[in-house]
Amino acid sequence: MVDDKVLRKLSQNLLEILEDNEYYDIIIEVGSDPYVKTFRAHMAILYYRSPYFRRILSTNKKKDDETLTHIKLPNILPETFQVILRYIYGGVVSLDEYDAPDVIKILVSANELNLQELIMILQSFLIENKSEWIELNFNDVYQMCFENDSFLELRRYCNDLVSKVPDKIFKSLNLSSTSEKVFISLIQNDDLQMSEIQVWEYVLKWGLAQNPELPLNRKDFSENDFNTLKNSLQQFIPSINFYNLSSEEFSKKVVPYRRVLPGELYDELVVHICNNPTKKSEPGARINSKRINSVIITFQHAELILKWINNLGTFSYVFSKFIYGDTTIINNNKFKLLLRGSRDGFTPEKFHEICDDQTHTVTIIKVKDSNEILGGYNPIGWKSNISYGATKDSFIFSFKDNKNIENHILSRVKFGLTAIYSSKDTGPSFSGVDLTLRNNNIGSCSKRSYENQIRETTEEFIVEEYEVFQIVKD
Repeated sequence: MVDDKVLRKLSQNLLEILEDNEYYDIIIEVGSDPYVKTFRAHMAILYYRSPYFRRILSTNKKKDDETLTHIKLPNILPETFQVILRYIYGGVVSLDEYDAPDVIKILVSANELNLQELIMILQSFLIENKSEWIELNFNDVYQMCFENDSFLELRRYCNDLVSKVPDKIFKSLNLSSTSEKVFISLIQNDDLQMSEIQVWEYVLKWGLAQNPELPLNRKDFSENDFNTLKNSLQQFIPSINFYNLSSEEFSKKVVPYRRVLPGELYDELVVHICNNPTKKSEPGARINSKRINSVIITFQHAELILKWINNLGTFSYVFSKFIYGDTTIINNNKFKLLLRGSRDGFTPEKFHEICDDQTHTVTIIKVKDSNEILGGYNPIGWKSNISYGATKDSFIFSFKDNKNIENHILSRVKFGLTAIYSSKDTGPSFSGVDLTLRNNNIGSCSKRSYENQIRETTEEFIVEEYEVFQIVKD
């Protein structure tokens, strides 16, 4: 048992070492011109307390001539680094005197220095003490969380906030600066307590805010104006269950913008409304709307993938309307989201925690700085031990352009004994070579156990987002 007084005394002694000007062996230059400050520190403490400094110091050993090690941190403010440095030495941080924007700056800098414990402390502080500020600045906070998988606790809090007070959150958004990916993520929240017509209205507002050059009055829209809006909204349409709208909602809110909908969908909706003229809206149906909960693929991608599975004879699928019909996504079957990198994290540990022993999974990968989508189907379960899984039914695939499902490569397994590779150190891996995700959002594709190579190059790629779905009976 360790006495708290002993720990407090140890923390105090370490902070005294920080303030000592005699035994330091590192100089850290923080900030950028004209505001730069120099800090003195100790190699041993930084090396063992921060993975970031450990990496820097491992490649920058102290020279034989006793020259001090010099490190520059131009992206961090000096006053922010002062707080972090005291935490590194003393293991404590006092935040009561700081405003929420300053705590956010400390959080971002702590992430840059890979201080995971401090990141958790800062997230908890913001959630417990700055909730009102988070609501008022939701747009910026959610964008930050969405782009960084280190802030999972803050992201979960934001998602929960969207679920509980959606109208308040959506009204607070600066729609012109809210990215497509962030807004799609918001409306695809599984627990969103908002009617379908409200979602459609906010989607329209987002599209109009993204195109300020469009006329203020919809009646003044030209054909080109409708096409501009249609191009902005095409990724949102599959996430809205128009079949849940009442005839009045449809005529007043959808018909005026009918030219932004796919023609086939609009024709089906007209028939549906004509057959159900007294239908009332279903405000609670949004939670269970028939859609694929993906920020990467559309229903067309999913339908094609399920056809590939169907050709294996693994399932008996009867195809019906995929998202917009009155039945399920595909008759008696659906995509169940198990993992999303931006929501759950990109580490192999998190992948195995969620996906191990789950059968009939589809992995979907978005390649950073491109429109390329990669993926694979694994009918057997993933494992954490180093092993190969044998199956004759797996396949991998690629879409070169996420907006064109015709431009794809399908590669079925050729050597079934090495179809699936499992290891606690990798994410989803098909043969360990043909398609593999490793730590630090790095992936690679080559050719060994599958028929075709699904990329033109064998160079490593960076994963922008990835999702794992399970095909289940509804």
